[in-house]
Amino acid sequence: MKIPFNDYARGAALATELVNTSPLVREAGEVLADPGALRDFLSEHGVDGGEPGADDLEEVLSLRSRLRDILETEDEDETAEAANALVARAGVGPGLHRDGDGRWRWYVGTTPEAPLADRLAVLAGTGLLGVLDVLGHGRFRHCASSACEGVFVDTSRAGRRRYCTPSLCGNRLNVANHRARRSPGRP
Repeated sequence: MKIPFNDYARGAALATELVNTSPLVREAGEVLADPGALRDFLSEHGVDGGEPGADDLEEVLSLRSRLRDILETEDEDETAEAANALVARAGVGPGLHRDGDGRWRWYVGTTPEAPLADRLAVLAGTGLLGVLDVLGHGRFRHCASSACEGVFVDTSRAGRRRYCTPSLCGNRLNVANHRARRSPGRP
């Protein structure tokens, strides 16, 4: 796997969405309940994980816990140290390679024999380091919904994202506000 330095949003999104598959965040329970669910998650994120097994799932769930710790770390030096440790799990390089358009780009690679969780760690770690460098530590946030325990990395241009899953947490708040405005007895 080759991970471009300049595409930090992909790794940060993977970290965010992996952390928020937890039953701590999702009312429906564990999103990654079995290797098939992990395979589907990886496919949705454009990661070739082959056919993950039970061991892969266990290691990815452990990575998920570590990523949550990193996203909740308030000290940016600790965040950088922890994200660097993720990249070191299976990262090689960096290396300068041509992209699909023939332009030179910096990439971090992964060792060919690296387990799935280590390859995901390199992808997420590279993304988190990119966000820390380009956007700053203030983009690592907790969901603004009082009913949610999610965390996320805001890679939006404006930097105003408030919810871990805007289509879920943001909509819940909008619906509640709408119902409150329309309730009888409101002046």
